[in-house]
Amino acid sequence: MSIKSLLIGSTAALAASSGVYAADAIVAAEPEPVEYVRVCDAYGSGYFYIPGTETCLKISGYIRFQVGAGPNRSETVGNGSTVANRSDWDAFTRGQVQFTAKSDTEYGPLTGVIVLQTNADNASSQSAILDSAYIDVAGIRAGLFYSWWDDGLSGETDEIGSAVTLHNSLRYQYETSSFYAGLSVDELEDGVYQRGENSNNIGVAFAVGGKAGIFSYQVTGGFDTDNNDGAIRAIANVKLGPGTLGLAGVYSSGPNSYYSKAEWVVAAQYAIDATDKLKITPAFQYFGNYYGANKVGVPDTFNGLGDAWKVGVTVDYQIADNLYAKATVNYLDPDRGDDVTTGFFRLQRAF
Repeated sequence: MSIKSLLIGSTAALAASSGVYAADAIVAAEPEPVEYVRVCDAYGSGYFYIPGTETCLKISGYIRFQVGAGPNRSETVGNGSTVANRSDWDAFTRGQVQFTAKSDTEYGPLTGVIVLQTNADNASSQSAILDSAYIDVAGIRAGLFYSWWDDGLSGETDEIGSAVTLHNSLRYQYETSSFYAGLSVDELEDGVYQRGENSNNIGVAFAVGGKAGIFSYQVTGGFDTDNNDGAIRAIANVKLGPGTLGLAGVYSSGPNSYYSKAEWVVAAQYAIDATDKLKITPAFQYFGNYYGANKVGVPDTFNGLGDAWKVGVTVDYQIADNLYAKATVNYLDPDRGDDVTTGFFRLQRAF
């Protein structure tokens, strides 16, 4: 027997005695399932499913840079508060993010909205606020949100809204594609109040509005139970020639949280669509018994305050997709007080 045969035989015998017949198979681990983000097109563009749920989420917002001019310029920031400035000009920057969640229920779409906003007048003067947070289902809305009195004409000349339009509220709104009507109960804790009193208001407001072809309208009313006064407002817009004509009127029975600037107001504007990217809006407003926008220590009546008028022009330009510029100049001439010219320039990137 040769050495080679002896070695082969010994190896075979050793393998047999040890019970080793073949190498064990290598089994690869199963890959973990990957759940990709799915587009949700049930509620419009921009929504996606939160992984592992049937809730659709949309993230949107904007970045705004604005420079304003006017005597002792003060910028209005979130929740109606102002940042005073002894200079005749001031710049501020805002960042806002909105989260909108939607899902189907037996009562219809369930919506939840959170809006976070940060304003910076300068590096050492900044504020972060909850700009809105509410639940909406079956026409019922509850939470912190802007009232119908926040609506207005499209330019920057009109002053036809409340001094503060963001409230903790409970409201119901019936809505179709061309008509809506609603009723709300508003906490007016940061509303206007008379001298020697504190703000502890509750208000009831309503709105009726809609559109028909080239015409749209809104009628809004509100009653401030603490001041025992109320206001009513009508806005109408109609497409006319190369633009849209807007008309508005307000009547207030006395200074209250829904309207405190004047006893009555008429306003008009014409928003000219000069090009598909450029809009120019001249506007005019007249105030009867003009008081202004102060919230603290308002008088109990508008009588004897004198009238005022205001004229201005606003220019809007779309620089690129989601990038906009706005500039406005306004002149106010009250019977009781000095005339004043104000304005601002704004850049805004939406997403």
